[in-house]
Amino acid sequence: MTDTTLVVDGSNIATEGRTVPNLQQLDEAVTAFIAERPHDHVIVVVDATFGHRIDPSESARFEQAILDGDLVTPPAGAIGRGDAFILQIADKAGANVFSNDSFQEFHGTFDWLFDEGRLVGGKPVPPIGWVFVNRTPVRGPVSRRAVRESKQKTTTPSGNTTRTPRSRSGDKAAADDTTTSSRKSGGDAPATTREARWPRRCQVLARGIAADARAHLSSSRPPAEVEVCDPTSDQRLAAVRAVRHGVPHRRHRRG
Repeated sequence: MTDTTLVVDGSNIATEGRTVPNLQQLDEAVTAFIAERPHDHVIVVVDATFGHRIDPSESARFEQAILDGDLVTPPAGAIGRGDAFILQIADKAGANVFSNDSFQEFHGTFDWLFDEGRLVGGKPVPPIGWVFVNRTPVRGPVSRRAVRESKQKTTTPSGNTTRTPRSRSGDKAAADDTTTSSRKSGGDAPATTREARWPRRCQVLARGIAADARAHLSSSRPPAEVEVCDPTSDQRLAAVRAVRHGVPHRRHRRG
């Protein structure tokens, strides 16, 4: 028969119905759980601050439990607090989890939390004592975001994990870079999605503000026809510089 393992979210159970954790409550809960639902191995995990939040009268008992291996704390600086540590232990051992937490930020990583019997909750009910029940994790905004981010990841043949690029701003920046590069090289700029939506009268202005500014700066000759639809174009920037230096310019007339 396969051994069964139980991982207890000690900080959560010890704080159930309280504002601060209580080591005695945790001990009673684990004892009652094992009596009702026997497991071959029991691992009780508490977060790194647990020993500082319990009543000082329980400190000596807590320290002894750590030395005896009855309580386990995550490594210092562990990402995800004790929750990530709890779920990683349960994931490796195929264990059940005793907790009233839903672990929403990990729904995209540990989907087995939704398997029946893997997550068990409990509450002390006076004068009966502890009552335990199988749970389904509660979903919410954090859960949906975690699942969405997990789905956005794809695994390459080499085993590396990458994100699928879906940024509209990134696509827009790439299109702008292509247009600018083409103008500098003297070629025709390829029609981007944004440019395709411009009306013809906007694509080529017979006399634009930028052309007027350059004409005033260089000579009195009539300004040439230039494309000034892109508000970030070199021609428009030249017009802005001209205005900043006090060079008068005429409002453009459409030919």
